[in-house]
Amino acid sequence: MPPAPTPPAPEQTPEPAPETRPAPPTGSPTAEVHRAPFPHEHDVTSVRAALRSPKRLRIEVLGGLVVALALIPEAISFSIIAGVDPRVGLFASFTMAVTIAVVGGRPAMISAATGAVALVIAPVVREHGIDYLVATVILAGVIQVLLGLLGVARLMRFVPRSVMVGFVNALAILIFLAQLPHLIGVPWVVYPLVAVGIAVMVLLPRLTTAVPAPLVAIVVLTAFTVIAAVAVPTVGDEGRLPDSLPGLFFPHVPLTLETLGIIGPFALAMALVGLMESLMTATLVDDVTDTHSSKTREAWGQGVANIVTGCFGGMGGCAMIGQTMINVKASGARTRISTFLAGTFLLVLVVGLGDVVAVIPMAALVAVMVMVSVGTMDWHSIRPATLRRMPRSETFVMVVTVAVVVATHNLAIGVIVGVLVAMVLFARRVAHFTRVVDVAHPDESTRVYAVEGELFFASSNDLVTQFDYVGDPEHVVIDLSRSHVWDASSVATLDAVTQKYAARGKTVTITGLNDASQERHDRLAGHLTGAH
Repeated sequence: MPPAPTPPAPEQTPEPAPETRPAPPTGSPTAEVHRAPFPHEHDVTSVRAALRSPKRLRIEVLGGLVVALALIPEAISFSIIAGVDPRVGLFASFTMAVTIAVVGGRPAMISAATGAVALVIAPVVREHGIDYLVATVILAGVIQVLLGLLGVARLMRFVPRSVMVGFVNALAILIFLAQLPHLIGVPWVVYPLVAVGIAVMVLLPRLTTAVPAPLVAIVVLTAFTVIAAVAVPTVGDEGRLPDSLPGLFFPHVPLTLETLGIIGPFALAMALVGLMESLMTATLVDDVTDTHSSKTREAWGQGVANIVTGCFGGMGGCAMIGQTMINVKASGARTRISTFLAGTFLLVLVVGLGDVVAVIPMAALVAVMVMVSVGTMDWHSIRPATLRRMPRSETFVMVVTVAVVVATHNLAIGVIVGVLVAMVLFARRVAHFTRVVDVAHPDESTRVYAVEGELFFASSNDLVTQFDYVGDPEHVVIDLSRSHVWDASSVATLDAVTQKYAARGKTVTITGLNDASQERHDRLAGHLTGAH
């Protein structure tokens, strides 16, 4: 019997912190990466823990390198869209990534020059020149800082899941569509190169995850095209790479109201688009990595990054969803180290190793982005079984979000439209839950109605038609104990009901109001004449 006391001993031994952190469910696409053990890990986003773990540090370094390689053609393309020299976009990507790595709220998220921002600021460059562009970027950064400090990030709670799913699916489609120009009108050898790159990224992780598969694909395809002297489009064909470091740049624009009138609307649009994409991306990364981030810090951090970028003559930017997915999903990065190194490697590659980077075949980067597109798509959301279970209204919201984003190539517009459609459908659905029930006739001169459901502007409009003003006795009781008065429209409707009965010499007593409804009714009743 002596061994009997021994079983409880393990329960009295405190478990190490890493073991107590909940892991993602089995089968989650991020479970394997998220559960990768580090010797001193307490937080997967901790820089200090990553620096003490050779395995984690290797993942962060290689992830940053892959992202840097993918950023180069993107930054050049967005520079062309904005109508500026490729160096403006490349330097912007460097300063955005390095700055946001320090001040941002979402570790491992990549911020750089983006297409959405390029589209917004292109008219400024075309009509007023580079100095006004830089002034616009700096002002947009100031606006983002102010919006962040005012708590605009809290608005993310009003984005429904159906809009978020539509955002993700539209993103996957846009990433894929962005690769089509690199697959049309090119030598036939590009297609087998892309296929080989995809095969490497699909098969290599089954053998080893020591090195990111996208990096291996880029190195293998580059080596093949150089050794075999295969003539295919390369990164160098996208635009001239810089050969010097960025320097401080202060815009030479007059500090007048006229200047503010020129750059103000574009700066506001850039600030809103940038915040929308950045906060949506941060929410997506939170979900993918099963970690939490500060959206408020991310909001003002984006502003600081844009101010710094503007001071170095950059075109500004925001979170890059495709490159972020490369970093957190394809490479498994989780900390600020990968973001910082992505910007650092970008500068080193384009300035110090420009000749080497220029020979990378675009087919390799296309293969990487195609796999990112496939990995980003929420395939579960479009399965027939899922669509049959989902309410039609939510499926409609998702489809509208996707359609608007793909049509406009603007994620922010799609999200705004999706949220508005979701709000309208929700209000319409809730409005039909309100009804008036005839519950009692205590005596010949009294009739009692019960109102069931929430009273707000959408539901209260029909309330006035649900009473029998002519046939009811002289005293009517409206019981609101199973309802709630949410706005002035509902109070105005109750006033209208009372007035219709009064016009026929009948009295109305409203009972059962909860404290909040009673306070709102007492404050507004009788003071909303003309509302109906």
